[in-house]
Amino acid sequence: MTTHSLFEEDWWLESVAPGRWGAAEVRRGEELVARLPYVTKTRSWLPIITSPPLTPTLGPWIKESQSKYANRLGEEKDLIEALLAQLPPHVYCSIPCHPRMTNLMPFHWAGFELQLRYTYRLNDLTDLDRVQSGFLSNVRGYIRKAEKTLAVRDDLGLETFLDVNELTFRRQGRSFPYSRELVRRLDQALAERGQRRMLFAVDSQERIHWVTYLVWDRRAAYYLMSGGDTELRTSGANSLLLWRAIQHAATVSQVFDFEGSMIEPVERFVRAFGAQQTPYYRAVWTHPLLNGLLAARQVLHRRAA
Repeated sequence: MTTHSLFEEDWWLESVAPGRWGAAEVRRGEELVARLPYVTKTRSWLPIITSPPLTPTLGPWIKESQSKYANRLGEEKDLIEALLAQLPPHVYCSIPCHPRMTNLMPFHWAGFELQLRYTYRLNDLTDLDRVQSGFLSNVRGYIRKAEKTLAVRDDLGLETFLDVNELTFRRQGRSFPYSRELVRRLDQALAERGQRRMLFAVDSQERIHWVTYLVWDRRAAYYLMSGGDTELRTSGANSLLLWRAIQHAATVSQVFDFEGSMIEPVERFVRAFGAQQTPYYRAVWTHPLLNGLLAARQVLHRRAA
C-alpha cells in the first residue's frame, strides 16, 4: 500500500483535478519508498501548489521503516527533502498532511508554516454497540426521533443529492465550493470501484430532510459531503444519517472519519458522536517576495480605508 487514503490515488486526483496533478516520488531501486501527490494551478498568473476540492489530505506517504526511532526520523527527513525538491516551480505551496504523518520537522526546516487542524475519528468499528454507547444522550434522542418519521433511502441519485447539498451553502451565505461537473466525475469513479454511498432522509410527504455522501477504502470511511433543508433542520435527520453511515462503514472499513470542521458548531455536532479528536497539519510555504507584496497590499488597503 503506497498511499494513506483513497484521496492520494491517481484516479481520485484525475477526477478532482484533471490534468493538473502530479506526484513526487522517491525510489530505492524498483521499490517506491516515498510519495507526495500535488495539484497545480495559477492565481493572478502565478504558479501555486494547492489541494483540490473534496480532498482533505494528500500525504506525504513514507514506507514504514523497521529502523531504530532515531534513525527512522533521519530517514524521513531525507525522504521529505527529496520529495520537496521535486515539486514544480511555485510561489505558494499548501500541503494537507495525513494524520498519520507526525514527523513534520523537515517541513518546518524547509520554511513551511505548520497550521494545526482537527478531525474526529471512530478508530474501531468492530463493536457498534460500544460505538453507540459513546454517543451523547441528545444524539441518541435525535436518532430515535428521526426513526419514527423518516425513511433512509439510497436510490435518489446524484443530482438530487447535489440539489439538497447546495442548500447548506446557501444557508451559510457561501458559494458552492465545487462544481457539479467535478462531483459527477468523482462520483462515477467511486461508483465504478464500489467505494461510495449516498443516503437520503425522506419523510412521508417525500420531502428530503438531509443527505450524506460516504466514501471509503479498506482503511477508513469518510463523511465527505452532506446537507439539508433549512426548514426541516429539527427532525434529527442529520444524526440519523450519520448513524446509518457509521453502520455501513463498519461493513466496508475499519475507521470512520467525520472530516471534522474547525467551525465551532460543526465541531460540537461531530464531537457528540464520541469520536476521538485527531490532529493533523497543513504545511504552507509562501515565497518571500509574495509575502512582501501581500503585506504592501494590506498597508495600502488600510490607508485607503
